[in-house]
Amino acid sequence: MANVLRHLPELEGMELGYIQGILKNMDEDQANLFAQVYRARRKDNQMVLILCLLGFFGFAGLHRFIIGQIGLGILYLLTFGLCWIGTIVDLINYKSLAYEFNIRVAHETLSMMSNGNFQAPINKNDNV
Repeated sequence: MANVLRHLPELEGMELGYIQGILKNMDEDQANLFAQVYRARRKDNQMVLILCLLGFFGFAGLHRFIIGQIGLGILYLLTFGLCWIGTIVDLINYKSLAYEFNIRVAHETLSMMSNGNFQAPINKNDNV
């Protein structure tokens, strides 16, 4: 059983509990591989918040682009964040936006691991 805090110490709240459930049936090597891929692809709450705040300065929708919601990002960009109402709602819900994206990334990573679509990164310092 892998310890989530050892592999992903930056997690907190609901995301921490969810990822702990995923890692509980993995050995250390699998957990390390999952953590490396997941860490590279996940979005931090604070980044979503900062990009959402930029919506008040004419760059509405950037936070939607980084969480993979391209259509809403374009809509927000063209309508100034739905006249800032959508941006205000997203400011309130920025943690849930990031959480939903990160859960999707966790499932994709787990699916890739179970299908064998990627291998452990090669350490360039190893002598082969």
